[in-house]
Amino acid sequence: MLGLCGGSVYAQSVDVPPLRAGDSWVFTDTVETGQQGFSRKDQIVTVERVDSDDMLISVKEDGSAQAPVEKIVGKDWSRSRDINGTQEIVNRPLAFPLREGKKWTVDYAEMNPNRAHTRETFHNDYVVRGWEDVQVPAGKFKAIKIEAEGQWTAVLAPAIVHGSGAVVTPGDVTMASQNVRVTPRTISGRLYKAFWYVPEQKRFVKSVEEYYDSKGIRSQRFTEEMASSKLAG
Repeated sequence: MLGLCGGSVYAQSVDVPPLRAGDSWVFTDTVETGQQGFSRKDQIVTVERVDSDDMLISVKEDGSAQAPVEKIVGKDWSRSRDINGTQEIVNRPLAFPLREGKKWTVDYAEMNPNRAHTRETFHNDYVVRGWEDVQVPAGKFKAIKIEAEGQWTAVLAPAIVHGSGAVVTPGDVTMASQNVRVTPRTISGRLYKAFWYVPEQKRFVKSVEEYYDSKGIRSQRFTEEMASSKLAG
């Protein structure tokens, strides 16, 4: 009987959590770049203020003497930033109420995001997979898993790349140089994201975000795992 009741609870939809000022979590953040780059640090995330749709949070590296960084995020932990002069959502890991099978999409395009690209577009398809157990440094939790798959595209900016090399002939070595013109063309790659949301913790206790280049090789992976929490209520 208890098992049946527990199963029915986990099958129900999950609403927006009662976030409060003072809610705080410690996360271990790991960044992997290419095959060699690796860094890890603990971050303290604290809710400073809760508004009607958004909240102000502070992020501080554990043990650092520097002041925390304050930022506005949605109650669904969505992130927004300026895209071509307009605030647009660039990441939306949760879409309440959460229920198995629910889907949503995040799309955005940006002009001249950097010197190498004249345009970048990102497409993300999110889906709620269902309940599963997840293990993180803070312990083992029953979580509802959300996954996202998508694609990025970029238009290369025109450029001239200077290169040089040695030309070897019998009895002689000559240095030669040349300029290679990069013409505008479109390249693309894939991305993958996963989030494990625990209602009792008011947010996801683990997340993974992966980005793949035009050859299908992983260029970056960002992993976040909860180490501890202190909730205001």
